[in-house]
Amino acid sequence: MEITWYGHSCFRLTERNYVTVVTDPFDSKAVGYEPLKLKAEIVTLSHDAPGHNFSDAVKGSTHVLTGSGEFEIGGVFITAVQTDGVKKKDKVRNTVYVFDYDGITVAHLGDMQQIPTQSEVELLGTVNVALVPVGGGNSLNAAKAAEVISMLEPNIVVPMHYATPDSKMKLDEINKFLKEMGLGKQDAQPSLKVTRTSLPSETHVVVLDYQKGA
Repeated sequence: MEITWYGHSCFRLTERNYVTVVTDPFDSKAVGYEPLKLKAEIVTLSHDAPGHNFSDAVKGSTHVLTGSGEFEIGGVFITAVQTDGVKKKDKVRNTVYVFDYDGITVAHLGDMQQIPTQSEVELLGTVNVALVPVGGGNSLNAAKAAEVISMLEPNIVVPMHYATPDSKMKLDEINKFLKEMGLGKQDAQPSLKVTRTSLPSETHVVVLDYQKGA
């Protein structure tokens, strides 16, 4: 399967003979980046905010998922788990989505703000690829992101939701997270291609370069 990042928390997941998923499409006026021009059958929204809920940016969608549950759509099994407890003034009810593409699982943590409970982690099941917010703001900062990664123990971590030249959100830069993980500067790649045989045995961080618009 192939995972492509479009900036902020928006990814496209594709695999031959399966439906395409787009996560957390954004309104470019709210977060920066170029306007999205994507196509997908499934759109998932982690919470109701302009940086994460602009489903109109995705054409051809037949399913827009906004909350917890278990779904099977076009061969993809999806587990959606709500985290971050009850809605408070400064806390948003967040939905984490785990996508199972023929045995490869990808977890999109959305705008997770606090360390999940052990029961929430168990509900997510085995995570091969974790798409993790790392830039603070209204989501995990570098230290909390590292702690969540140690709980999930994924094979691959793809950081998201951090400062870039095209983002206009006040977020930390990626280097802070890489340092927290004991890593130096990483070369960004255009997309991540994953097969069951290519999964590393120990957690590996992959930095993606955000693609412009479509």
